Amino acid sequence: MNTSSHPPLAPKHLGQSSELPAAPEAAILDYVPNPRKGETYLIRFAAPEFTSLCPVTGQPDFAHIVIDYAPDDTIVESKSLKLFLGSFRNHAGFHEDCTVGIGRRLFDEMQPKWLRIGGYWYPRGGIPIDVFWQSSAPPADLWLPDQGVAPYRGRG
Repeated sequence: MNTSSHPPLAPKHLGQSSELPAAPEAAILDYVPNPRKGETYLIRFAAPEFTSLCPVTGQPDFAHIVIDYAPDDTIVESKSLKLFLGSFRNHAGFHEDCTVGIGRRLFDEMQPKWLRIGGYWYPRGGIPIDVFWQSSAPPADLWLPDQGVAPYRGRG
């Protein structure tokens, strides 16, 4: 995990064969220079098939994760993000830990102007859990569309 205050700018995954990291802590997130530095715009990543493990039962949990951010100096490289998100497949963590942990790591390493994450978790035991986190209030001039994930309604 990158612990410096500035993210690395030499991508380790782009154009390379990369294996799925064994754990989120082992995943390396790559960042590249923002091609539109100085502009205020939104980047959205949606991962509709996110999986992790329940830390109590070991059973799989499934979520639709949506990450929105307004970049500053860098943007996250999508292949490294895909590998990072995939590394949760064998990670035992509660919904809140996974969702907030993903958002916090991206925010701390990339240092965007603003970031939010929505974790729309599918029901286990009959109860869906949605988890939301954002770094701060969004920039005033940022176009911020709805995340587009309907609340869980079951058969109703």
